[in-house]
Amino acid sequence: MRLFGPPRDVGSTSRGSSRRSLHRRWRDLRAQEGARAALIAMASTVVFFTVVVWAVLSSPTWPKVQKQFFSGAHFAQVWPDVLAGFWLDVKMFLVAEVLILVISLIIAVTRSLQGPVFFPLRILAVGYTDLIRGIPLLLLLLLLGFGVPALGLHGVPSSPVFWAVASLVISYSAYTAEVYRAGIESVHPSQRAAARSLALSQGQAMRYVVLPQAVRNVIPPLLNGFVSLQKDVALVSILGAREAVREAQIYAALNFNNTGLVAAALLFLAVSVPLARFTDWYSDRDRRRRSSGMLV
Repeated sequence: MRLFGPPRDVGSTSRGSSRRSLHRRWRDLRAQEGARAALIAMASTVVFFTVVVWAVLSSPTWPKVQKQFFSGAHFAQVWPDVLAGFWLDVKMFLVAEVLILVISLIIAVTRSLQGPVFFPLRILAVGYTDLIRGIPLLLLLLLLGFGVPALGLHGVPSSPVFWAVASLVISYSAYTAEVYRAGIESVHPSQRAAARSLALSQGQAMRYVVLPQAVRNVIPPLLNGFVSLQKDVALVSILGAREAVREAQIYAALNFNNTGLVAAALLFLAVSVPLARFTDWYSDRDRRRRSSGMLV
């Protein structure tokens, strides 16, 4: 018997405990379903890869393939050279990525300038993106890597590494500029108008209002561009730069064994897979925040 306080509502208390009980049972059911789905996924994965491995190992040509591509002795011999070449790939990737982000942003901003006085600059930006995007990266590497040094111009570098990075920057800047432009156009025009109403110039409105929102909106596709660039760096081997793939090709030519190519592939996977997973994680987080109405 309660001596103090308001009388308890027995009905509301029982309803609250009933709701909590239903919530616990629903949560337990979801946990059981999740565990069952995880077990099924694990079992199906094990069965699938077991069948694939069995099919490969039971092939009559597997011993020859293993000797040609998966030789432990050749792997140990070629690994130091391939690893040294891969560091060149990493350096080219980092230098090219910084230049691409800066140059493509300048192109995108130039194309987004308003007013008739900027029409010639807009035409140049449009022409650059249309022209470069129409040329395959491999063809651009050949044209610049072999064509420009053949001219013998005074003061023009002839290093294949220089022209490899230049080709990557020129090609990817055109694509990345379009990514930036999409981000700029995704910002509502009222943002620019509000900035101008606060006496900000067009350049100030672009710098302080439009660009921060635009860059934030296009981070996921920019990260996807990082993944693609990291893999396309291997194309510079056609210019003779002694990066990972080129070192593997040299070893294969001297020893008639392609294990070096597998070593180079493992190194590229060691970088591209974590980067791809980070990109997916960031994209999912960005999508969840947008769907929940939170500020990024």
